[in-house]
Amino acid sequence: MMSKCTSHQQEKQGRDAGFSLLELMVVVVILSILALVIVPRVIDRPDQARAARAQSDIAALANAVQLYRLDNFKYPTTEQGLQALVSRPVTDPVPDNWAVSGYIDRVPTDPWGQPYQYLSPGVHGDFDVFTFGADGVSGGTGADADIGTWTGG
Repeated sequence: MMSKCTSHQQEKQGRDAGFSLLELMVVVVILSILALVIVPRVIDRPDQARAARAQSDIAALANAVQLYRLDNFKYPTTEQGLQALVSRPVTDPVPDNWAVSGYIDRVPTDPWGQPYQYLSPGVHGDFDVFTFGADGVSGGTGADADIGTWTGG
């Protein structure tokens, strides 16, 4: 009798195991609806991430420029550029108190692969560190907008 009952339970479990086609279709429809709602909102994120990284890089470069000024009583010139934060400038004005280890390890490139720009004196302050954005030219909106020390966080 035990074997009869066990075989009946195994047969019933065999029929109930797995999902029906209808259940799978419902899951596929639900996932499709979620994708239609979520994907458009996520597509814009890479541009936002690049802008956030650029803002972070610019803040770090601006801090390094400020440290340079604390040691040398003046900002690097536009001609010396951001490279003056990595290696001691050899062009005038040559800094007397340049930090032996420099102010940063390397000058990063912006998230679009272009070098960051530097002006001293700047248009917006004592100095400007900025990127032209995705299009690589001055001005623009959205991903093409300029990001600099004056644009804030």
